[in-house]
Amino acid sequence: MNVDLKLKSTKISWPHYGGHFEIDKKNERLEEIAQMEAMAGFWDDADNASKVQKEKSLISDVVDTYNQLQEYHDEFEILTEFAESDDEASASEAITVFDRFKESFLKAEQKVLLSDEADPNNAIININSGAGGTESCDWASMLQRMVQRWAESKKFKVNILDVQAGDGAGIKSATMVIEGPFAYGLMKSETGVHRLVRISPFDSNARRHTSFASLFVSPEVDDDIEIEINDADLRIDVYRSGGAGGQSVNTTDSAVRITHGPTGIVVTCQNERSQLQNKLQAMKVLRSRLYELELEKRREAEAEAEAGKQKIEWGSQIRSYVLHPYKMVKDHRTNFESSQADKVLDGDLDGFMDAYLRWSVMESISENEQ
Repeated sequence: MNVDLKLKSTKISWPHYGGHFEIDKKNERLEEIAQMEAMAGFWDDADNASKVQKEKSLISDVVDTYNQLQEYHDEFEILTEFAESDDEASASEAITVFDRFKESFLKAEQKVLLSDEADPNNAIININSGAGGTESCDWASMLQRMVQRWAESKKFKVNILDVQAGDGAGIKSATMVIEGPFAYGLMKSETGVHRLVRISPFDSNARRHTSFASLFVSPEVDDDIEIEINDADLRIDVYRSGGAGGQSVNTTDSAVRITHGPTGIVVTCQNERSQLQNKLQAMKVLRSRLYELELEKRREAEAEAEAGKQKIEWGSQIRSYVLHPYKMVKDHRTNFESSQADKVLDGDLDGFMDAYLRWSVMESISENEQ
């Protein structure tokens, strides 16, 4: 029977997968949290309770995923037994269950790959246009739209903190926060220089142009992560926020720019109405940037500037987007590519993100073996 033959070639290797989840440890931690919640005074400390609830939510999600996969596995095993007795209905249903298992397995596998400490955090995105004037500014605005469309597809919240408009079109820079589970873990694949090749809409001779823009992703730092910032190292400037005109123009000097002397990091925020709120938001971005900088220093020290690592600088792009003479988007780290450039620019980044997570794991394994 054809269906039965398909089933015999479809085996699920299950026990090893459960080990990656460390389900026993996670269930023990959930029991500990339940005991903590029952303790007198636990809910009085709102900040601590919030952190514990966040941890509980993340662990519960993994446990629920594992349990769902276990159910699919058990159901599949039962159905295949009936299928071996020439029960075609059971054989057909078994294939359907396996497809569900495979879909859930791939999603769960991605969660296993998102195991770094800061992966569950929100993501702070900084986009900057490169050399090239209007062309690069327009490309930077296209990248901003791409990231926003991806976030919207995940039902994540996008909070734009600052945008510096280009002289002719597009943007010189933008800073925004993407709020959602594992936003940083997914978006970190986009850190680097992005290269665009196209027929310029700004060139009357319709010539092909190459543009560059950089995209930097850092995790939004939780309050429980200590980042020491010396006030003497900060230069804080205030200025009048830009606006769309009319009633939306901000007539007070509420926008804030903070420069961190030792690192040269500059952050700005102008989306809030008060100077105090903008300063608080800017300080949050600065803390996250300093945290990511420290992580990068650790990675470089551990890898000793490993071969093949590309820095964030012009000429070392991580990905190329070619719109002419053909359409192709290719990641130069993972070699993952897509001929559907329009869909990618419309936020279809999942394939690139998944390839990056797998590539980074293999890179880490390779470094450890060396």
